[in-house]
This record gives sequence, structure tokens and C-alpha cells, in this order.
Amino acid sequence: MTRVLVVEDDPQLVRALEINLRARKYEVDAAVDGASARRLASARPPDVVLLDLGLPDMDGIDVIRWLRGSSRAPILVVSARQASAEKVAALDAGADDYITKPFSMDELLARLRAAVRRPHAAQRDEVTAATVVETEGFTLDLAAKKALRDGRAVRLTPTEWHLLEVLVRHRGRLVGRQQLLAEVWGPTHGARSNYLRVYMAQLRRKLEPDPAHPRHLITAPGMGYRFEA
Repeated sequence: MTRVLVVEDDPQLVRALEINLRARKYEVDAAVDGASARRLASARPPDVVLLDLGLPDMDGIDVIRWLRGSSRAPILVVSARQASAEKVAALDAGADDYITKPFSMDELLARLRAAVRRPHAAQRDEVTAATVVETEGFTLDLAAKKALRDGRAVRLTPTEWHLLEVLVRHRGRLVGRQQLLAEVWGPTHGARSNYLRVYMAQLRRKLEPDPAHPRHLITAPGMGYRFEA
């Protein structure tokens, strides 16, 4: 069954979506805010996401960015925001479609079916190839969450994996500190640069042959970090 994550704080709309989706044999998980959406998406990865932008704890754009750090599931924004700038921002952040409230349930379901129908096999193959990284000292399989150093398994925490995923997705390019903090820990942690120092040091100890002189997990002082394969 196709799993749909509904991220919406209006209980009446959530109920209507649950009834209509389950009647059509979708599995449904519902989150009332961004934090619970992140927990659900991590525990039960969705096949498609229906997302409101006006959430009580964070902007839906930040949820899109977070989802795109770890998932290729189609994201359909369902929002009362009608300004072109809002739509552009959501699509640029990684949304696949934008549906304006109020909407026709038939139209929403049609767009959902279209999103689910889109061929994902090639995308999955491409993502898997892109997330298997080999260096002279270690190998990362981000899709399988496996790390090997000198042929031996290395245990990484979920946060360490998430940080690596963001850096590998931008391999060879500088990723700013605020972007990393927002994608890994959420938009309210933009000033917690000490988190990055601690976790990058842990990753270097676990993966780099010489943690004091890293070759792959590079710091750009005052700016951010970069992954070099």
C-alpha cells in the first residue's frame, strides 16, 4: 500500500483526507506540526507527502527542505497561500506540486495519483548510485545506512548519518553552517554552531584516517563545511 504523510493542523481537513485516502486503500499517517512530521517521516518513510505551509511550530518550507535531505518522496503542498512568491519558494525548496485551498477533493486525489504514478525506479537507481561513496579509507552507503572503514563496519548515529547525507548531496560544494543546522536539527537551531563542531569531530574520528588533517570532511572557517570524495 502507498503510505501518505499528511502534515496539517486543521483537524477537520485531516479527518476528511484520512477518510478519502483510506477509502482508496492508501495508508495514512497524520502530523499536526513540523516536529511530529519529522518524527513520523523518520520512523515510517512516506511514499508521498501532503503538506500545509502554515504549521504552528515552523514554516512548511523548512519541512520541505528537511524532507529533501533524506527522501525523494513526492511532496504536494496544500496551502491557503496564493501568492506566486510563496509557490515559487515551495517549488524551489523541493515540492513537486502546489494545490491552493480551498480545493476539490477529486482534483487533489488526481494530482496525488499522478505523483505516485511517476516512474521512481530510475530515480531510486540514480539516488543509490549517488549515495554510495568510496574513498581510499572508507565507504559509505547512505541508502543502506552502512559505513566501512578499512573493511570494518563503523557505527554512526542517526544524526551523523543525516549530516553526512546533506554534505554528500552537495559534494564538492560548500554548505553553510545555518543551512546544515536547519536541515539536520531544524530552523530553531540556527545559532547552535557548536553542534556542528561536535558532530564533525565525531565523524572525523570515526572515518578519517588522520582526523587532525581531514581529507574528506573539510571545514571552511567561518562559513561552513564541504565533503570531498
